[in-house]
Amino acid sequence: MSTAQAILQSYRAPRAVARRFRDAGADEGTGLGWLFAACILFFIAQLPGLARTSHLSEGEVPLFGLALGTFFGTMLLAPILFYAFASFSHVIARLFGGAGTMTDARLAMFWGLLASAPAVLFQGLVAAMIGPGGQATLVATLSFAVFLWVWINSLIELEGAR
Repeated sequence: MSTAQAILQSYRAPRAVARRFRDAGADEGTGLGWLFAACILFFIAQLPGLARTSHLSEGEVPLFGLALGTFFGTMLLAPILFYAFASFSHVIARLFGGAGTMTDARLAMFWGLLASAPAVLFQGLVAAMIGPGGQATLVATLSFAVFLWVWINSLIELEGAR
């Protein structure tokens, strides 16, 4: 199954997709690939909004500076934070009787991030075309809900699998 098909199926049945990845032997390297692919897509999603900000400032805020700062935040800082959140989610899952490994918790979170990337890309377009407002907030909320749906269901599946 291709990644695009797995992402679409994750919206309907995230536990089945997580189970399939686990049974196929997904490991730390797979999760790291998902994380960096998601971070790259999240960076790309922010570029139209950054271009809008630069344009509306009439050149006072250069696009290159905005993009560079966003790149460092998205590609260097965000992965560290996602690893920390995944570790914390594993500890919480253990408190509720989870029997998975730290790698299982990372796979669940990183797959949730990658599966929510299409919604985040759409969110970036809305932010660039419409700007801040109710519509942008709604789309941001929906993309975060997609992430939570896939992540929590994947976490339940992978932490309770043993």
